[in-house]
Amino acid sequence: MATTNRRIEEAAEVPEPTPNPIPSSSPAFGTPIHPIIPRRTAPIPAPLTLKAAAPPLKPTILPILLPPATLRPLAFRTFTKKHNLTLTSSALQALATFIGRHCGSGWREEGLAERVLEEVAKSWKKGGGQVIVDGEGETLKAILKVVEGSMSGGRLVQGNPPLSRQGSMKFGAEGSIQELGGLRLGLGDSQNSFGMSSLEVEDPEEEEDALKDPREWINIIGAFDQPRLVYNVNKKHFENSTTKPSLFPLPSHKTDLFRQRYHIVHQRILRNETFQTPSFSAVRSSALTRTSSISATQTNKITPIANLLGRSGSTHLLLGLLAVSPTGTLALSDLTGTIALDLQHARPIPEDGAYFAPGMIVLIDGAYEEDYNNPTSGSNSALGNTGGIGGTIGGKFIGFSVGHPPCERRSTTLGIASSDQNPNRTSTAIIGPAFGWTDFLGLGSERATGARMSRLAGRLLPPTSAHTIAIASDLHLDLPSTLSTLRILLSTYTPHPTEPNPVYPLAIVLAGNFSSRATLAGVPGAGSIEYKEYFDAVAAVLSEFPALLARTSLVFVPGENDAWPSAFSAGAAGPLPRKAVPTLFTNRIRRVIAEANREVWGPGGAAGSEGTNKGKGEGKRKEGEVIWTSNPARLSWFGVKGEMVLFRDDVVGRLGRTAIRFRKPEQAADEGDAQDAPPPPANPENGTDTQPMDLDPPGPAQNQAQQLDPDTMTARALTRTLLSQSHLSPFPTSTRPVHWDYSHALNLYPLPTALVVADKEAPAFVVRYCGCTVMNPGPIVEDAGRGRTGRARWVEFDIGSGKGVIRSEG
Repeated sequence: MATTNRRIEEAAEVPEPTPNPIPSSSPAFGTPIHPIIPRRTAPIPAPLTLKAAAPPLKPTILPILLPPATLRPLAFRTFTKKHNLTLTSSALQALATFIGRHCGSGWREEGLAERVLEEVAKSWKKGGGQVIVDGEGETLKAILKVVEGSMSGGRLVQGNPPLSRQGSMKFGAEGSIQELGGLRLGLGDSQNSFGMSSLEVEDPEEEEDALKDPREWINIIGAFDQPRLVYNVNKKHFENSTTKPSLFPLPSHKTDLFRQRYHIVHQRILRNETFQTPSFSAVRSSALTRTSSISATQTNKITPIANLLGRSGSTHLLLGLLAVSPTGTLALSDLTGTIALDLQHARPIPEDGAYFAPGMIVLIDGAYEEDYNNPTSGSNSALGNTGGIGGTIGGKFIGFSVGHPPCERRSTTLGIASSDQNPNRTSTAIIGPAFGWTDFLGLGSERATGARMSRLAGRLLPPTSAHTIAIASDLHLDLPSTLSTLRILLSTYTPHPTEPNPVYPLAIVLAGNFSSRATLAGVPGAGSIEYKEYFDAVAAVLSEFPALLARTSLVFVPGENDAWPSAFSAGAAGPLPRKAVPTLFTNRIRRVIAEANREVWGPGGAAGSEGTNKGKGEGKRKEGEVIWTSNPARLSWFGVKGEMVLFRDDVVGRLGRTAIRFRKPEQAADEGDAQDAPPPPANPENGTDTQPMDLDPPGPAQNQAQQLDPDTMTARALTRTLLSQSHLSPFPTSTRPVHWDYSHALNLYPLPTALVVADKEAPAFVVRYCGCTVMNPGPIVEDAGRGRTGRARWVEFDIGSGKGVIRSEG
């Protein structure tokens, strides 16, 4: 029987009788003789766990109007001297308004402003912000909003603890209720406070068990997903574009395409020490003795084309875009004007070591000659009415030598130490001016994530084992020999079941063209049904290697003959970048990968196989996956630790058709010029499987041997041209169409760790230049015999050592 506990109430006090001479006719009316006892109930006591405490009184702050000039010395000391950041006037105004409103009159005496500035600077750097702090962007506003929520009485307090099962129902000062949609970020040293990359982990020691597979840190970034950065000439830094890219942009965006290319190359040249005028020659002389003789005795200076007016007969060094004028002659253009070129006696530097074609940004050394006798030339021409400054400059520029802009290493651009330059430097050393805080790929900047990614790479990539990526191209699936060579490639990376410590590749990249004929272009036997059957045949071959598919990533890069662009271009050069192969044709391959994961890892997947027989000794692994990406695409490992550009295009053939032909000098003059030519920079990173480029000047016997090997010279010329131009397609849009708003995906700045140029017309090669390994796997069928089983050929790249090797099996 249930019992009801009666609440015990305290007895209420009986009020004193008040004198009232008027008697009452009934005692129920509460006369002074018989007063009514008032019903006073005590309040219900709250449980101890839910007992509310009085919230503390928030100290009041009297806002003041703080001028930015008064705050400038303190902000300069905190941001510039301590954190190497630069404040704009708008950012200083925003900080002064914020501090005056929330710190009040004690901002200086009590040191409140200094703590606020310190936290803002830390949050800005943790968020991967740029060196220049801009107050008009959303980043600083978001940081100030976070700081405002963590302030009390003008002072910074630690962020409120997150909700938990034990403390989610607490009230009062010990645990105030927070709305789930407005959780405030703490201002501690947690790496996920604001704007950090998704690659970050909370604690490397805690996450060590979950990071046994290096494939967890490999990302594929498509060309249409890459951030669009614009170089700001005034701030001398990269900024996010304010306009959304479109496939149908405004006509002005075509001009911006070449303007951005010029700005990137120009700022890169000005950072080169051969183009920097020394402030103190006595001090610089000792530092320049380690470089070449030309760097020590000569300082180059670039002259704008508009400054040539009135300086006839003088020699200058010009930087501009090679173009073809409306009259059909060669011309050079920069941001100030255009001038006609005379390259009859020009000498390319190096000889037979690079390509020079219209659409490239080059350096030309020569003399300006003004033509006074021809009134219809140059600025006086009525053709297009483009004379004067900003148009065509009168006269012509007689070139003596033509060369590509000097290349810049990735370590110099990102401001990290390079092991090939000085192995004694630590990984956090800064080499000259750099863009260490710029996030080029959307994976975090070098200064924000580089140190942690280096530690993770050192733990997950031991030097005792290989961590390879296999790259094959031109898989013409309509040829029977292609499937045979693909089977050879897959069997090479499939260990024997009895092997105790099997090693699998991190990724296998298969690049197009996946058909030898243009697909969906009306060619007999190359319709949509046949195209899907080609990939179904690939799925049948892949199903024979479930152990390999469950432990690696397959990456497919399309070519010119692949759907859908081939339906309109009929196999011709379509606009770059281009999207991936449609899912309509690749469903069966995806099902094969999923079936291989279930067969190897079980129904629970790779995460649930830990402790089972299949997953024993392997730790936590990542399941196999297939990625259909764009052309070009980028494969990165451990954030900014390494980057590989995947590009499928016949670049060598296009360079051979459009390149400028220079006159061959006499043998005697050639030998004399070769002795005066400056040596290329030395690079000790040369393996036996890599064709060296960064070597000391070879002797005459070596020169003669190299000239007898046209494949090596072609590989070196292609490598030097692309890396010096910092662009995958240094051609006019009439020669190689490009989507104007997505041209940033073709940039090679900063220089990637590895560059794959899948070109069927070029020989297979592996060349290392300025710390970048450039590879061309060539067609996967080495002999390219129709209907015959040939040897399989591909390129194998080790992300740990940064070296590549050409492999041939079968």
